[in-house]
Amino acid sequence: MDKLIIRGNVPLRGEVRISGAKNSALPIIAATLLTSAPVRISNIPHLHDVTTIISLLGQMGVSITLDERFNIQVNANNVNCFDAPYELVKTMRASILVLGPLLGRFGQANVSLPGGCAIGTRPVDQHLKGLRAMGATIDVENGYIKATAKNGLQGANIAMDIVTVTGTENIMMAAVLANGQTVIHNAAREPEIEDLAKFLNALGAKITGAGTSIIVIDGVKELTEGSYQVLPDRIETGTYLIAAAITRGKIKLKNTRPDIVESILVKLAETGAYIETGDDWILLDMKDNRPRAVDVSTAPYPAFPTDMQAQMMALNTIAEGTSIITETIFENRFMHVQELQRMGAQISLKGNTAICTGIDQLQGAPTMATDLRASASLVLAGLTAVGETSIDRIYHIDRGYECIEEKLTQLGARIHRMPHKNN
Repeated sequence: MDKLIIRGNVPLRGEVRISGAKNSALPIIAATLLTSAPVRISNIPHLHDVTTIISLLGQMGVSITLDERFNIQVNANNVNCFDAPYELVKTMRASILVLGPLLGRFGQANVSLPGGCAIGTRPVDQHLKGLRAMGATIDVENGYIKATAKNGLQGANIAMDIVTVTGTENIMMAAVLANGQTVIHNAAREPEIEDLAKFLNALGAKITGAGTSIIVIDGVKELTEGSYQVLPDRIETGTYLIAAAITRGKIKLKNTRPDIVESILVKLAETGAYIETGDDWILLDMKDNRPRAVDVSTAPYPAFPTDMQAQMMALNTIAEGTSIITETIFENRFMHVQELQRMGAQISLKGNTAICTGIDQLQGAPTMATDLRASASLVLAGLTAVGETSIDRIYHIDRGYECIEEKLTQLGARIHRMPHKNN
């Protein structure tokens, strides 16, 4: 396995372009199963998870072509297989997103129960409950979800017991071609949900309320062709902003959207960062000052995202003062703490809370990534540490960050990838 080597303690300076959002691209690509007409999607990030979902659709008979800019053209007029096998699903939880579209358009789906990150339980019971309410017959056996809707899906009133992003997306996609109206109560409000709804509406769907807790979908007979541009990645945006803050640097992010990262910008302003924004850019300048410690509690959008908790903790390790970080979404999302402690971080854990006392300087050390966002926190720690940091198992980071070492090098970081050597 490849590893990243970082020689830190260099302030980041310059400009960097933010990629399209992985968590938008994956459901949008899955949603192309809902139409037999050609669809064009741009601003797709070049990531391992995107390649996985393209392979999954390819196995179903979907024709997908990519150009040199990673824009894709999808044609799902010859789907001849309704299976999502364990081999692909185990590497990426988002594969579950084909369940709703397959059931909605073809009335059948055979999808493996998902795998993915080891950050805690993320049950699919809300997906299944919603689809059953719409008339689907679902059996879970031998590790597979076997779903059928012989007479098509029917509109329904669905109340989610917990806020679930992929659950909301799956029900929304299934409802697009259902007979009648579907109302999702306690829907997730993430920008990626709104992006999926805008994409589907561009193809002729009738969805209102996306971005709020109540989404209404009026079923249509079919979707047509169309083009769509995926929104910028707010987690990549937040990660690069923290990279500037943790190294006391100054960077400008292009092709991003300040309105979808407000909770992150508020916290970074609390650290003492100077922040300026435009329609599609954000500038952060630490003016060479050490950041101040900030308390963080994760919660569903529009609150502070769980996907930014590890990165904010990395910042707090070298910040002035003591901070309390509370994780309310996933029960196993502090796996980066042990690795940060190897670099000298002073962090103590009590249940779902981490108490972090900032120190002047982290020390480079060999570390190992445990999940996608934990690996980002180790990169950030390595950027500010004195000496050399190595990060093993970086296949995690390749699932969510496009060309991370190239982008950081562009900002002045001393970082390179070391290919794995067989012993």
